[in-house]
Amino acid sequence: MSARFAGWLLPAVVGLAALGAWEAAIRILEIPPYIVPAPSRIALALVRDWAILGPALWFTVKIAALSLLAAVVGGGALALLFAASPRVERSLLPYAIILQVTPVVAVAPLIIIWVDNTTAALLICAWIVAFFPILSNTTLGLNSADRNLGELFRLYGASRWQTLRHLRLPAALPYFLGGLRISGGLALIGAVVAEFVAGAGGRESGLAYRILESGYRLDIPRMFAALTLISAAGIAIYALLAGLSHLLLRRWHESALSREE
Repeated sequence: MSARFAGWLLPAVVGLAALGAWEAAIRILEIPPYIVPAPSRIALALVRDWAILGPALWFTVKIAALSLLAAVVGGGALALLFAASPRVERSLLPYAIILQVTPVVAVAPLIIIWVDNTTAALLICAWIVAFFPILSNTTLGLNSADRNLGELFRLYGASRWQTLRHLRLPAALPYFLGGLRISGGLALIGAVVAEFVAGAGGRESGLAYRILESGYRLDIPRMFAALTLISAAGIAIYALLAGLSHLLLRRWHESALSREE
């Protein structure tokens, strides 16, 4: 317990020291807030503008969560199809790679034009970014099952479903969870990038639009407050998915057992 507490304490101490140095530098050098605001001004902007930033945070997190869910469903299903048929994998994998390496900022304007609903367009853009890590990691995990155990399953007359359920899926779970942690952050990035491209305001607008709006108004403390919320959302998503991974693997997988020690 003490080692785990120390693991959380050290980053907190470093962060507080960095914030203190930042605050001191702003005050000593008398840097105006429209260039770089002090942490105290950012905190004040968070409290003052929470009625604006809170709904924007919820909208961005909702887009990221829904796109991640779609990536899990789509990527996991396609990975199962790839594992069942190498011919299908060879046929479709190049297109999945093309989808991954194409910058979302380049295709987002087209998606926003083609899709009438702005929220749906944002979901598609975020899904494109989050999809490939789930697909590639899960496919790798399904193909990494022990071949000797596979031969043993065949020797005992196990069906393909039994082999999938009791051998290949457990072998793929750590890979899937690793891809899930990566895709969680990418889904948030995709949602923010798509919001920047869309530039849509109104009630259904996220933190990216609030950053743009703050820049137009030279309200730099609010801009930093929105950036802080994006960073906090990313940390929360990663911590949640890392906790889920530990919960599912802690009793049997080496990566989690070593941490328990």
